[in-house]
Amino acid sequence: MEATPASRDRVVDAARALCIVVVTVWHWTLSVTHRTADGSLTMPNPIHAVPGGWLATWVLQIMPVFFLVGGFANLAGWQRAQGRGTTAGQFVRGRLRRLLWPTVVWALVWLAGELIAAALPGPHRWMWQWFPGYLTPLWFLGVYGLLIAVVPITATLNARYGAWVLGALVLLIAVGSVAHRGAGLAWAAWVTAALVWLFCHQLGHAWRSWDLGRRPPAQRLAVVGVGLAGLVGLTVGAGYPLSMVSTTGTDSNIFPTNAAIAALAVFQLGLLVLLTPVAERLLRRPAAWKPVVVVNVGALTVFLWHMTAYLVVLWAFEGLGGTLAAEPTAGWWAQRWLWLLAPMAVLAVLAVLFVRVELAARRPRKGAAR
Repeated sequence: MEATPASRDRVVDAARALCIVVVTVWHWTLSVTHRTADGSLTMPNPIHAVPGGWLATWVLQIMPVFFLVGGFANLAGWQRAQGRGTTAGQFVRGRLRRLLWPTVVWALVWLAGELIAAALPGPHRWMWQWFPGYLTPLWFLGVYGLLIAVVPITATLNARYGAWVLGALVLLIAVGSVAHRGAGLAWAAWVTAALVWLFCHQLGHAWRSWDLGRRPPAQRLAVVGVGLAGLVGLTVGAGYPLSMVSTTGTDSNIFPTNAAIAALAVFQLGLLVLLTPVAERLLRRPAAWKPVVVVNVGALTVFLWHMTAYLVVLWAFEGLGGTLAAEPTAGWWAQRWLWLLAPMAVLAVLAVLFVRVELAARRPRKGAAR
């Protein structure tokens, strides 16, 4: 921790760690996980039952921040790779290796468990049949992997055309939104979703190359204003859902991802760069920086295994006679401490077992990007 170079952007590292913590805690404590009539598990959130709860999602729906941070970090890695003479292919392979090795190990462990369960006497239902919510967060890995593969292209476009690339993506997202919402073309929704995540990643490139966190306060505040204006315009004016997470009784902004998430990315980037000077001073203190380092050491491990930890506790809870509430009742709220501490303990064990895979995947090979 003391060896952290002065040039390292600690705010970006803190944003990454915050993303992992928010996703994990949200899934554990703010999911009303319960059994359906056929015994399957579903995990809606209670936002619809909390007056004004949608407003919290404008900060706590942090998937855009994942891609903002990814865009920043991937551009930094690409610039270092170019300085060492690393080829585009070597860079992409090195980055994908970090992502794929821990993911493959996670998948193999679960596949082995599924095959053992399938070989036992009695009926067997596969994970995606009885608990699809377990697998839902993993869409991020597929999309992020595709974005890594095109970093040499997106970084080059950013260097040559800068804001014009972002402008073109905004225009394409607008066209796709009109095609979907106006003309009723279902395929346009998924094309738009891909463009939104590409926009978020490209915005991360801009964050680094324009050094947004060190711009004058008025400029940083303007980023917040543009994002907020976009969010208000799309939700209040154009009828997009107010909640940035999937919520009972409304359409979803996230599946498929739409223009509201692009506006959310701008708003959240604005908040990050607005807070950067204060956050940088705070993160110079060991008490604030050490937790960031600890989380980032095994960030992908936590992301992959946090739902396994949750499921272990869920099985234990039901095995001891507990009943999963289907609504966010007072009793459900009173149990939130249990669904934070118990999965945390299980995850700590899983992290000790599997973080070494993530660390091994990061060790650079000859010519690989670091």
